[in-house]
Amino acid sequence: MTDHPATDHEMTDHEVTGHEIPSRAEDRPAARIDTTVPHPARRYDYWLGGKDNFAADRASGDAIAAAFPTIRTAAIENRRFLARAVTFLAREAGIRQFLDIGTGIPAANNTHQVAQSIAPDARVVYVDNDPIVLAHARALLASSPDGATAYIDADLRDPEKILAQPDLRSTLDLSRPVALMLIAVLHFITDDDNPRRIVTRLIDALPSGSYLAVSHATYDGVPPEMITGGSGRHGTLAMRSWSAIAEFFDGLEFVEPGLVPTAQWRDDDEPQPRPLLSDVQMYGGVARIP
Repeated sequence: MTDHPATDHEMTDHEVTGHEIPSRAEDRPAARIDTTVPHPARRYDYWLGGKDNFAADRASGDAIAAAFPTIRTAAIENRRFLARAVTFLAREAGIRQFLDIGTGIPAANNTHQVAQSIAPDARVVYVDNDPIVLAHARALLASSPDGATAYIDADLRDPEKILAQPDLRSTLDLSRPVALMLIAVLHFITDDDNPRRIVTRLIDALPSGSYLAVSHATYDGVPPEMITGGSGRHGTLAMRSWSAIAEFFDGLEFVEPGLVPTAQWRDDDEPQPRPLLSDVQMYGGVARIP
């Protein structure tokens, strides 16, 4: 996952939701894909053992793995956190609507698959700005017959555009609770882009009883030599401390156990012992919007 604020957690002739791909060649997904430059979504796919990646992505992934040997564990545990968070939201919190921003390349247990396995009528809107996700949109849009999914080509940095999309409004009822999923995406938003403002705008658009789920890379426990510039940015990631990540949840009501390493969030049914923060370098949490 370069500076990719709408990817994880990436239609040629997309007709399922009425979203038409522009006819100009330069606007088509294939024209927007540069296979010679490593891309964060494709690199993430490589770490998960997927096939939607290229030599540049694998070389970049291997270089990061050399410095952070447990990166594959981190990627896998992030997906497991997503599945557990969606399971809680659908089963225990009764949520039937999900807004998943930063979808990423489809992998096992996408948000709609987990939610609809519990509640077949669950409705999911995916948001991403990555041409690779565009190329796999058909897989993302395989909803259950009773539910619905939609895909929006937009950037997390532009919440107004996301909220104004007709496909979002026709799929989700924003007068009823929605789970806002920001999984492994906010660390692609630097402080210059004011991520707290972005999250607050999205939260303000949702009614009481909605939820926010976040996973976010951290530099807590990272050796000082891996943190560049003293700003918490490691490579292309805006890695943040526990307290800085917790600020995204200001005013919300944390679900137990709060903001913890992703591998340790509601992990009772996972194989033990669980990976440590030093293995995953990512916090995760879910909170209710009062």
